[in-house]
Parts: sequence; structure tokens; C-alpha cells
Amino acid sequence: MSRTPGDLSRRRLLMGGAALSAGTLLAACTSNAEPKTSDAGQTKTGSGDNAAPGKTVTIGFSAPSADHGWIRAITDNAKKQAALYSDVKFTQVDAGKDAPAQVAALQTLIQQKPDAIVLLPQDGAQLTAAGKAAMQAGIPVINLDREFSDAGASRLLIKGDNYGMGYAAGLYIGNKLKGKSDAVIAEIAGIDSLPLTQDRSKGFKDALATFNLRVTNRVAAQFTVQSGQDVTANLLQAASKIDAIWNHDDDQGVGVLAAIKQASRKEFFMVGGAGSLDVMEHIKAGDTPLEATVTYPPSMASSAIALARLIAQGKGLSDLVELQVPKQIVLASETITKENVDKYLPLGFRS
Repeated sequence: MSRTPGDLSRRRLLMGGAALSAGTLLAACTSNAEPKTSDAGQTKTGSGDNAAPGKTVTIGFSAPSADHGWIRAITDNAKKQAALYSDVKFTQVDAGKDAPAQVAALQTLIQQKPDAIVLLPQDGAQLTAAGKAAMQAGIPVINLDREFSDAGASRLLIKGDNYGMGYAAGLYIGNKLKGKSDAVIAEIAGIDSLPLTQDRSKGFKDALATFNLRVTNRVAAQFTVQSGQDVTANLLQAASKIDAIWNHDDDQGVGVLAAIKQASRKEFFMVGGAGSLDVMEHIKAGDTPLEATVTYPPSMASSAIALARLIAQGKGLSDLVELQVPKQIVLASETITKENVDKYLPLGFRS
């Protein structure tokens, strides 16, 4: 979740904080009244003053093409959330195939002078100048998932906790292998050049260290099914025995599981990353080595649209003392296992 050139993405779905889903995070904070839920899964709206129709605002939106399950869920959630508000006009612009194409699309969008822009960059660093241009034009930018290199390029950053995702995976594996100092632990990372991958790996390493465990075999994929299958096949050939595997991304995990099945390996257990519906179904059925996944919620897009609406209308979160929407929101990573998977299934996204 959250990617740079091509099909990148980063993720983790579902709930943040104390049992609030990312889709609910914003709406539930707008009022003390009981929230009204839609049937859209990861989209919700409240019933207090902030949820009541106000000044009509136009929200521009741009995210990479939906050729990855998590990215597809990001775009779907944003559209559905916007549709819940009668006072929101949703304008989506094509992000193109790379960062320069998305920059060009955003330049056109800025000229249209929307009231706010929600942006999941192809690459945070390369889109920073575009974010700053929008901000300088008086258009608040909600930076989604892939962080700009300059905080001044956005009004709000909403993202998943990549370090926390890795830490959660490490805790699950560490608790299962506690006392087994010679355990063979494999890590199937995403794109190594991305800060989000580096943060996930650091969190994983730090959590394992608390159990005197370490990663003994590590490979990096590209957040795609084919790359997941290819690097896992190599990993399984290199390591004749493995006790546990953490795969950073449930979309590339489709390929990971294919390689495991092809190799007929079953001596280890596995933890996924993101919270796809496919993975949750495997966890529930117990038909693969997958025992758990740690979430990276695409429902953050629902919250981004709802927060953009409040910012554009000059409103804050009524449960907070501050008069404005916060500058940054980081969503917690939840651990999904067979014991709690039924609670999370309605929030899953297809790989």
C-alpha cells in the first residue's frame, strides 16, 4: 500500500484505533449521534450537524490505475463515499501510467479550481511539486498513503502504519515461535526501494528481536502476482526448511500461495499483509499455510473524501476540541486470525 511507478500500492484495510474502521473514522468523529451506515462496506456517514448537507464542494481525486486489488478498493471506496453526500461533486482524473502523466493530469485539475483534492500519488516524491502547486493555488490537498517529501504539499496526510504492520506480523510469528531460537523465518517483501517497504521490514525485524528471533531468508517482489510467485519459488528452492513466512502484500500473495502449492511445501505457517478478502477466506477455511494477515486499510480513501469535504466546508471534527481537521491521521494495523476473521470479512477487498 501503501507504490511508485506502474502498479504500486500499499495497503492495509480495515479498522484503525479502538475498533473504528477507517471508513468510519471521520464520520464517527463528526457527531456524538449514532452513525448512519450505508450498505457500501467501507463507506459511512454520520447523522450529526457535520453530516447534514452544507455548502456544495467539488473534490478532485486521482489514484493510479486499478490493476491491483488494494488500489481498486481505494478508488471504489472514494467514489462510494463521495456518493453519500448530496453536497459533494466528485471529479476523478486519470493518473496515467507514471508520475509525469499524473502531474500533467493534476495541472489540468488545478486549473479547474476544485475545493479540495484527494491524491494517491504514483510516487510521493515526484508528485510533491504538484501538491505544492495546488496548495499555493488555495486548494487543500489530502495526501493519501504515499507521502510527499515536503509536508507543505498537503493540508492532511492520511496513511497506514507501515512500521506497525511489520511489527504486528513479527509479534504474531514471535509468539508462535517463542523459545525456538533456531527458527527459520522468511520474509517476502514488496519493492525494496520504497520507504513503505523499508518501514515494514524494520517493524518486522524489531518485533522478532524482542523474541531473540531474526529473519533468516528474505526476498523482495514487486507487489504483483507474478513477482510473488517467482521470488517465492526461488526462496523455497534456497531454503529446504522454513518455520514461518511473512508476505508483505496479499495481492502478491496470490502468487506466493501458487508457488507454495506447486512446491508441495507445508511445514511452515504464513502471515499475509493488507487484509484481502481472498486471504481472509483462506484463513477461515484453513486450506493453506496462511494463519493470519495484518491489515492496511484501503478504507482510508473513504475517510479521505469525508475529511476533504469537512476541510472544504471549513468544518472540524466535533468530538475534538480543535476547530480544524488534524494535519495527519495514521491508521492502526489489525491482526486477523481464524478467531476474529468473521468480523473483518465484510471489509475485505478482492485481490
